[in-house]
Amino acid sequence: MLDEKETKDLLNFLKLDTRPDLKGQATEYILGLTGNKDSCRYLGSKPAFLKALLTLTRDPSVAIVKDCYHTLINLSADTTAHEALIKEANALPPLLHNLLDPGYLFADQICTILTNLSRNKETCREVFRAIQDEGVGLARIVEVFCTEGYNEKASLHYLGPLLSNLTQLPEARHFILDKDRLVYSALHYTHTVQCSAFRLSSSHSVASCMQCFFFLSPPACHEWLLSDAVDILPFLLLPLAGPEELSEEENEGLPVDLQYLPEDKRREKDPDIRNMLIETMLLLTSTKAGRQILKKKNVYPIMREFHKWEKEPDVIVSCEKLVQVLIGDEPETGMENLMEVNIPEDVEKKFQALDAEERKQIEKEREELLRSEAEGKAEVGSSEAKKECSGEALGR
Repeated sequence: MLDEKETKDLLNFLKLDTRPDLKGQATEYILGLTGNKDSCRYLGSKPAFLKALLTLTRDPSVAIVKDCYHTLINLSADTTAHEALIKEANALPPLLHNLLDPGYLFADQICTILTNLSRNKETCREVFRAIQDEGVGLARIVEVFCTEGYNEKASLHYLGPLLSNLTQLPEARHFILDKDRLVYSALHYTHTVQCSAFRLSSSHSVASCMQCFFFLSPPACHEWLLSDAVDILPFLLLPLAGPEELSEEENEGLPVDLQYLPEDKRREKDPDIRNMLIETMLLLTSTKAGRQILKKKNVYPIMREFHKWEKEPDVIVSCEKLVQVLIGDEPETGMENLMEVNIPEDVEKKFQALDAEERKQIEKEREELLRSEAEGKAEVGSSEAKKECSGEALGR
């Protein structure tokens, strides 16, 4: 690790007017240091270093700017550097300014840094405050995220995790839930478009944001989100629906967007997204109104066919939990809101033990699935090799 003299000497090279070759060697060396936890924490505790790195993000050399951003990503991954980055280095204003530049080459790196800085609630509030105070506003962040091709040089996928982090704050959830802004409608529409286009990294971000939002939002909002005003359900169900032929009665009970799907309809490829969508619907069933709407909208036939198709053990478990709610009886009076039911400590411990056992079983089944797939590939390879050998023999 650097001592104080070496730190001071190295800092002298981190200036815009330093010779490019020396400056490049210095930033490359510092980036290497951040691969070590102790060195990373040491540099993260030096505001002068952080300020110098931020200054060099304006350097004319793309390589130097890239090294600086990657260094800041590594430093921001450690929570010990968050306060110095936000308060002493004042990193948020320049980062937000560059993020909104539609031609900025390193917007993705900025998204990653902001996502790292917003993981913990304390610094998340600082990020949210800066978004509001710097004239950016959460509405602008959502607009940029929902605009396909906003920045041709960056995908901006990590705006999804940033929004997901921000929803841990009541003020951010209140903004997204504002019925006049219809922000949530834009988010779940973006998710559907991205799923259908197989932009997995981005659709994963939106699904994660949606799940986090549902978990933290008050259950009273669920009925509104399921109402015709927002109509969230088709956007959650469509990626899970397949080409299977349903009866006329089953089709008629479904939302219009899910009726009589074509033979080439394909389900979401990413199992994590499938699982998050199902868990989001499970959250919607925590209230009586939510359960009634999901039953009325005929969710069960879609999930029944999905269960036949699904191979991933943990997704199957989530699906079975949802199906149990859809076909089960209503809870007794006074227990309609499952999020507010008081569970006795001894019963909670039993549930925790069952959950732990379930996780072990899921891991076992996943290992068996992976082993089976590997053996299947090996058999195919062996068969092809035999065919080639047979062909060579015939050629002789």
